[in-house]
Order: sequence, then structure tokens, then C-alpha cells
Amino acid sequence: MALNYAIFIISGFIVGVAASFTGLDGGFLMVPLLVALGYTAQKAVGTSFLAILIISVSALVAHSKLSNVDYRVAFALGMGGILGAQIGPHLLVHISTASFKKIFAFILLGLAAYLFLQK
Repeated sequence: MALNYAIFIISGFIVGVAASFTGLDGGFLMVPLLVALGYTAQKAVGTSFLAILIISVSALVAHSKLSNVDYRVAFALGMGGILGAQIGPHLLVHISTASFKKIFAFILLGLAAYLFLQK
């Protein structure tokens, strides 16, 4: 178990850098790591959200100090996100970890293709 905590701390550091640099929240890195370590999709997603909350607050402070935050837009997006975030967990309980992996990979590939092909 001690090895896992070292992996978690190192992974958290990497995710913190990646998330605060890209704005992609880090779940795209953290969820596959947790699933690879034996967590169910549901537990991996839930655990990732708490870790991302902690990382996001820290990243918000850093970006805020650099005046890189549009608070009005963030709050509008957040209000919609609060509503949408209540639906996701209810959908996820009906999906197996194997199916989740395929859906997650498809979303990541789609995002990667979009970003790669964008001018």
C-alpha cells in the first residue's frame, strides 16, 4: 500500500502540472491510472473528482494571481456544470468498467483528433 501512495503523490504532481497548464482537469490522466490500479470505473471517477477539486483550487489561486480568470464566464459555466454533474454519476452506475474504458478512450481520441486537426 505504501508504494501506491508514492505513486499517487507522484501522479498527483504530474496531474497538477498538466491540469494547471492545459485546463483539462487531469481526470483524463487520473482515471485511467486508478482503473489500472484496480479501482472500478465508478470509484476511480469519484476519487478523481475529489483530487481534481483540490488541484483545481490550487490552480485557480495560481491563475488568479496572474489575472487569467474571467469570473463571470467561470460562474456561468459552473452553474451549468452543477446541473450536468448531477446526471453523470447516475449514468455511470449503469456502465461496467470495461464499457467505461471504451467510452473514455473514444472521448479522448475524439478530443485528440479535434485538437490535432484544428488550425
